[in-house]
Amino acid sequence: MAVTLSDIRAAQRRIAGGIYVSPCPESIPLGEITGCRIVCKLDNLQRTGSFKERGARNALLRLPPGQQKCGVIAASAGNHALGLAYHGKLLGIPVTVVMPDYAPLIKITTCQKLGARVLVRGRDFTEARAEADALLAREGLTYIHGFDAPDIIAGQGTVALEMMKQVPDLDAILCPIGGGGLIAGVAVAVKALKPKIQVIGIESTQTGNFAAALRAGRPVTVKRRATLADGLAPLTVGSTSFALARTRVDQVVSVGERWIALAILRLLELEKTVVEGSAAVSLAALMAGLLPALRGRRVGLILSGGNIDPSVLGRVIAQGLVHDGRLTRFTATVPDRPGGLADLTRVIADGGASIQEIVHERAFSGADVFSVHAVCTVETRDHAHVATLHRALKKHGFPVTVTS
Repeated sequence: MAVTLSDIRAAQRRIAGGIYVSPCPESIPLGEITGCRIVCKLDNLQRTGSFKERGARNALLRLPPGQQKCGVIAASAGNHALGLAYHGKLLGIPVTVVMPDYAPLIKITTCQKLGARVLVRGRDFTEARAEADALLAREGLTYIHGFDAPDIIAGQGTVALEMMKQVPDLDAILCPIGGGGLIAGVAVAVKALKPKIQVIGIESTQTGNFAAALRAGRPVTVKRRATLADGLAPLTVGSTSFALARTRVDQVVSVGERWIALAILRLLELEKTVVEGSAAVSLAALMAGLLPALRGRRVGLILSGGNIDPSVLGRVIAQGLVHDGRLTRFTATVPDRPGGLADLTRVIADGGASIQEIVHERAFSGADVFSVHAVCTVETRDHAHVATLHRALKKHGFPVTVTS
């Protein structure tokens, strides 16, 4: 079934009042680091932290009364489940969600708090979907696909209607691609109203659903691999989504995990905005230099979700600080005598660095019994500061070995 601009406009009217019209402000600091004129569509500010609410509410409202009463079920890694749970609660529709075992804990617990029945089943989306289908048959529920149902796609397309109204002079919209529902809805709306706006899809190199489908000419299953962008990993793009998007999307690029992690940190630091990996891929692609033709152009980034597990966010921040040279680790050889460690810490302090941790090793310090190793984790300003600190340590008699 095709999805048209009329469907998307009808969805916008239908969900009005139940969905937050998220802002789309300009970001001067992100523009400075990318060379583009950046605006960010902050759909991470939706009640459940993601754009998925749009399609979920539209699909729930489109159900006949009998199906609404019996309830709905879906397989989801998290954000679609959250959208269904929240709007199902608002509309009085029972919701069951089946989540694969890699779903972030924060998404599982939030779904439960919103009143959904949550089942964690399967190693990937395919296995979770099989469990959902089994329940569907036994309990007479209605399945709502997270990215390939026309009502879902139409709901997601409303984000583009808002963006084009909020920022009339957009040159390009960068959109994450997982199952393809978001980019399909966005592409249908954009190409119907302002076809000169480029619609560019961004994947993680660890997912690649849409790129694989383009190569094959049809949706194919890709191997599951660990990724920060867990919301982009349903293993295959939807057939309806692919049919709508393949002729409307101008370009698709894949960005590496290291850049995704750094983009999460940059959004946190520069925009005070917390996003999950799936939402960070667009900025990551610009930072990685994958879209040089967009320099100087007005570019919209869809920050599609903010549901990142706090423990993962902590690791991402730490890795980003290492990348920037603001957190470093090295092993210094210290004379095993009174005051030796104190002398080492004094040199570090005089160099303007802050010690985060020191591990004093004797048993594993090598053949020289008169020396010990001190493994130091130190906060610094940048890579130049790290190099200056290493030179100062060597000058004062503390040979340094850099450890990763």
